[in-house]
Amino acid sequence: MSDEEEVTYEEEEEDYVEEEEEEEEVVAPEPPKPAPPPAAPPPLIRRRSSANYRAYATEPQVKIKPKISASRKLQLKSLMLQIAKAEMEHEEEERALEKERYLAEQCQPLQLSGLSLSELQDLCRELHARIDVVDEERYDMEAEVNKNITEIEDLNLKIFDLRGKFKKPNLRRVRLSADAMMRALLGTKHKVSMDLRASLKQVKQTKKEDVDKDIREVGDWRKNVDALSGMEGRKKKFESTGAVAV
Repeated sequence: MSDEEEVTYEEEEEDYVEEEEEEEEVVAPEPPKPAPPPAAPPPLIRRRSSANYRAYATEPQVKIKPKISASRKLQLKSLMLQIAKAEMEHEEEERALEKERYLAEQCQPLQLSGLSLSELQDLCRELHARIDVVDEERYDMEAEVNKNITEIEDLNLKIFDLRGKFKKPNLRRVRLSADAMMRALLGTKHKVSMDLRASLKQVKQTKKEDVDKDIREVGDWRKNVDALSGMEGRKKKFESTGAVAV
C-alpha cells in the first residue's frame, strides 16, 4: 500500500513538472494593436442651400497653386485645337473618297451601244425597280431617324424633370412707365395714352408763410383774453357793440 502511495506521489510530481514546462513554453500574447486614427471629416460642400455654406465661406481657404502656368495652358489648348482641326479635315476627305468609291461601285456606266428597243425597255424597267427599292429604304431610314429624335427629346425632358425646376436667373430691375410697358407688349396696336398722373386731382399746395401766419394767430389767443378781461374789457365790448348798432 505504501508502494502505491509513493508511485502515485511520483507520478503527480512528474505531471506537475510537465505542466510547468508547458506553461513556460507558451508564447507570450502579442501586445494589443493601437486603435486606428479617427477618420477625417468629409470636405464641406460649397452649396448655397447647404448648412455648411456659411462655415465654408468663413473658413480660410488655402489657394492651391496650379501645376501648369497660364501660358503653358494656352499653348496646349492651341495645339489641341490645331490637331482637332487637322483630324476633322482628314475625316471630311475620307468621307468624300468613300462616297466616290460607293457611287462608282453602285452607279456603273451604262452600256447602251448595240441594244435593241426591247432591251432598252427592260433596262429602264430594271432601273425603275432599283429606284423604288432605294426610295423605300430612304423612307424607312428617315422614319427611324425621326423616331430617334423624338425619343431623345423625351429623355431630355425626363432628365430636366429629375434635375428639378428651372432656376430663375437674377433679373435686373428696370423702371418702365405704363405707356412703355403697353408698347412693349402690344407693339404698334397700343394707341391709348396711359398717363396716370394726368388723371390725378391737383391739390393746392399751402405756402410756408400762410402756415406760419395761422400758427401765429392761434398762438395769440391768450393776449386777446387778457385784453377783454376786467372793466376795460367790458368797456371795449360795449363800445364795439354800440358801434355795430349805429
